[in-house]
Amino acid sequence: MSQKKHILLLTTGGTIASMPGGDGLQPSDSGVFQREMEQLRTYYDITVRELMTLDSSNIRPAEWQLIAQGIWENRQGFDGIVVSHGTDTMGYTASAVTFMLPNIDIPVVFTGSQLPLIDMLSDGPDNLRTAFAMAAAGHNGIFLAFDRKVMLGCRAVKVRASGFSAFESINARYTALVSNAGLSVDEMMLPVHTGQPALRTDISDEVFLLKLTPGISPKIFDALMEMGYKGIVIEAFGLGGINILGEGLGAIRRCLDKGINVVVTSQCLYDSANLGVYQVGVKLLELGVIQGRDMTSEAAMTKLMWAIGQGLDNQQIADLFAQNLAGEVTV
Repeated sequence: MSQKKHILLLTTGGTIASMPGGDGLQPSDSGVFQREMEQLRTYYDITVRELMTLDSSNIRPAEWQLIAQGIWENRQGFDGIVVSHGTDTMGYTASAVTFMLPNIDIPVVFTGSQLPLIDMLSDGPDNLRTAFAMAAAGHNGIFLAFDRKVMLGCRAVKVRASGFSAFESINARYTALVSNAGLSVDEMMLPVHTGQPALRTDISDEVFLLKLTPGISPKIFDALMEMGYKGIVIEAFGLGGINILGEGLGAIRRCLDKGINVVVTSQCLYDSANLGVYQVGVKLLELGVIQGRDMTSEAAMTKLMWAIGQGLDNQQIADLFAQNLAGEVTV
């Protein structure tokens, strides 16, 4: 009989670990995982360590840093790491940690559930099994497992508030699927490692994600400048359309002139922002905005936060967005 893989479960709270409280469901400690871990120990040698106990709505950049550091410090001696996390912001955390742990030398799989483990019908046990299988499969990188699917952490977006198929892999095939053949990994979708693993958690929280609406006042850009933001990710229309009539173009130019990094993505979940198609996009490119291409808003925002936190200048950040670091963008 082959030796069991040694898998670490790092817990952070979330629905999967929640218990009923006086004001509704609230995250409990890692003890709620005991029953599921006893079953999984048939297949794996498991260690459980608690990082925090938070609803993911309360997980901020400071917690992203703690999670990345926890993964880095605990990776020695394990074959893989599973991170349990609330679903609401798991896409942001998985993307941020992807950039904070470049070339990570261990499989790291985020997962959670839409119903708490204490519920008889919880999707948590199934998600944990998928996550542990991926963590034991020997493919290094940051992944997210949900509803028998595994995707790159930097491509995952929560698309359903309560349905069990809560996450989709946007503009990228699934990394792995669970079927009657077991865990089938698409090796073409695994991240390509280009150097030594590192821990780089410095990040800026002075980045704003702005969703455009028809007729939005360009004064919003001046307000963001006054508030001290260093980066703006604009969810534009379609291929990257922005209202350039009136003061729209001038407001964006003022941001760029002040050294604010402006990244343009699309409000459409699928396909790519392409500013070279329409006049409005060409004018933005001429000003110096950065194309987000087919990145998710979560990945574009966390990549910009991380790039600013690393102390890169505007040109270096533009160059970084033209690179695929961990599968987050098609270039």
